[in-house]
Amino acid sequence: MNKELREFRRLERVCLEQAALSTMDLARGGLLKVADDCRVAAEAIEAQSPRRPFASAVQALKRALSVTRIPHRH
Repeated sequence: MNKELREFRRLERVCLEQAALSTMDLARGGLLKVADDCRVAAEAIEAQSPRRPFASAVQALKRALSVTRIPHRH
């Protein structure tokens, strides 16, 4: 799984670099689309991999903070 993750990240980086160098709009758009697809695939692989305890704690804290809201005083 790490090999696949590294490969998708590498392909994403290469596509972004080539898109930055491209002078043709169609080629640039295609490269950016492929880079985005590679990013989505890499994120899906990362979501499946077991997280370390610290990363899990950070994610739990983010979820808790996003739910907690300070009430407005009237």
